[in-house]
Amino acid sequence: MTVLFLFLLLFLLMFIGVPIAVSLGLAGSLTIILFSPDSVRSLAIKLFETSEHYTLLAIPFFLLAGAFMTTGGVARRLIDFANACVGHIRGGLAIAAVLACMLFAALSGSSPATVAAVGSIAIAGMVRSGYPQEFGAGIVCNAGTLGILIPPSIVMVVYAAATETSVGKLFMAGVVPGIMLGVVLMIAIYVVAVKKNLPALPRATLREWLGAARKAIWGLLLMVIILGGIYSGMFTPTEAAAVAAVYSAFIALFVYKDMRVSEVPKVLLESAKLSIMLMFIIANAMLFAHVLTTEQLPQQITAWVLEAGLTPIAFLLVVNLVLLIAGAFMEPSAIILILAPILFPIAVRLGIDPIHLGIIMVVNLEIGLVTPPVGLNLFVTSAVTGLPVTGTIRAAMPWLMLLLAFLLLVTYVPWISLALPEWLGMS
Repeated sequence: MTVLFLFLLLFLLMFIGVPIAVSLGLAGSLTIILFSPDSVRSLAIKLFETSEHYTLLAIPFFLLAGAFMTTGGVARRLIDFANACVGHIRGGLAIAAVLACMLFAALSGSSPATVAAVGSIAIAGMVRSGYPQEFGAGIVCNAGTLGILIPPSIVMVVYAAATETSVGKLFMAGVVPGIMLGVVLMIAIYVVAVKKNLPALPRATLREWLGAARKAIWGLLLMVIILGGIYSGMFTPTEAAAVAAVYSAFIALFVYKDMRVSEVPKVLLESAKLSIMLMFIIANAMLFAHVLTTEQLPQQITAWVLEAGLTPIAFLLVVNLVLLIAGAFMEPSAIILILAPILFPIAVRLGIDPIHLGIIMVVNLEIGLVTPPVGLNLFVTSAVTGLPVTGTIRAAMPWLMLLLAFLLLVTYVPWISLALPEWLGMS
């Protein structure tokens, strides 16, 4: 009865247009006040407990690093480098946009930031070269989802905090699926480009390639610092995020000199606003998850699943369906914090690796970012291109089919996610 009230109230509040964070907080608070033996003081304690998660401290740092990289012109240099690498292939500008998304994803940890940074430059370049605007918008909208799959990933940090799994292992597990999805998109673009006879750039000379690589090297080095530092044990993922933020600021201000010192307060303020918004969602989602836990819902569902004799294959199919539906209506971090505590114990009992479950959840949430009505990447792409949201949805849908096929592959071939962490000895 309590759980039914909790979910009905949540959906009612969301339906009437209350922001997701407030809906989660109100639903959790009213349920505790009306039905729970817990005192109202436990609400305040639970909200402040969010700040005690050391892992979550990585989020504002990664957001800050992404802001400096976006403002500091790193995205433009990465796109130039990607064009020098693959621009001469048929459809090369679009393939280069995917490569640039992959490279920028390894710096920012955020899908909307990847779409905004790469899309604002790459789509305009494609249109100038004779590509249809919808074609460019559809590609960048979907390729931008790699922002939460290729490490570092803010969503992975949230999953690690919710399930107490290793952030470093999750990051390494995202590398192979992220590269695979990028390559799949590139191959699909090449096939379409050959059929539609889309233009190709002249092949870059060795000098041009070296020049583009030299300009992009400082951005590319950040990937080595983050992943190399975590894997070598030099610093934790949270410390890596702090190092990334300082490094990004230094590169933007003193190496590329695309930013003036007077612009730093604005970047800090924008990052702070985004961090506060995200942490407010996380705090309220944790309050909601706390109510679920006190009502023993995860344990009840686990017992029901085991009694029903659900196999791992059937369970993962149900997980995908639930997450795809949730992803169309809710913010990724909130979905992780509500559903991970429910799905995690069942997965463990069924012998599914928690890291594998984490990657499945992330790929589902990638798809949610390009699924109406609340797909964030759709709105960012629409803002960047000037296309109406309905036009952006039509442009993104064909490529979304590829993401769904890739989801099935990642779900039922655990090796894709687990091979690299196991090879690196991160058991």
